[in-house]
Amino acid sequence: MMATNTSSGIGADTIIVDDVSLRFGGVSALTNVSLKVREKEIFSIIGPNGAGKTSLLNCINGFYKPTSGRVALTGADKSSVSISSAARSGLARTFQNLALFNGLSTVENLLLGRNLKMKANLLQVAMFVGAARREEIEHRAAVEEIIHFLQLQAVRDEPVGQLPYGIQKRIEFGRALASEPKIILLDEPMAGMNQREKAEMSGIIKSVNDKMKVTFVLIEHDIGVIMGLSDRIAVLDHGEKIAEGTPSEISSNPAVISAYLGVEH
Repeated sequence: MMATNTSSGIGADTIIVDDVSLRFGGVSALTNVSLKVREKEIFSIIGPNGAGKTSLLNCINGFYKPTSGRVALTGADKSSVSISSAARSGLARTFQNLALFNGLSTVENLLLGRNLKMKANLLQVAMFVGAARREEIEHRAAVEEIIHFLQLQAVRDEPVGQLPYGIQKRIEFGRALASEPKIILLDEPMAGMNQREKAEMSGIIKSVNDKMKVTFVLIEHDIGVIMGLSDRIAVLDHGEKIAEGTPSEISSNPAVISAYLGVEH
């Protein structure tokens, strides 16, 4: 079942990015970026296209190793470990481009998010006995709870490749949630959605953050969504952090207005 943390309020630092630079040959994707994400907050990263936002998420979840600097998750240095190690530490990720299995149903895609929770050996799985049977019951119950929470009952058995884009984005979010993470990185979770779908997804993120105390780091281009959803915001431009603060602080920052908020996209 999905875990619920009954404590409240913003906690200690759960992600630390310390003076991180990232280079690809002669190209600098990130230059001396530092930030701290606190436990149980919704932290957003904004900036023009090509500002380094996705590269920063890739450093946080271990897909890229920084050229210099350090990334730490919940106090442990994660700058040199694999994506799987970051996942085992409680970090989940969605992507700008959907990474669902189109031929599988909603239920089947969500069950894939339970992979790290599975402990039965291959023989037990093949014969569907003992631990494998108990795990199957447990994981399906957890997935059914997510289906109910995300209001996906009507499409639970439908191949996801046949579903509307907004529903697919919700399913991808549900697959990340299925691993019972402490932190979820969201790369443009509302891209391609209409305003109603964006409002629904914003409500889901707020609810998961409030009820399950999951920490979120998200990239999103819709400034209205960002301002209404975030506890704090960092702004990148040409790979450098140019501002960090609350939504009200960011919206009135002249450097941000010049680099991003005043630019048409």
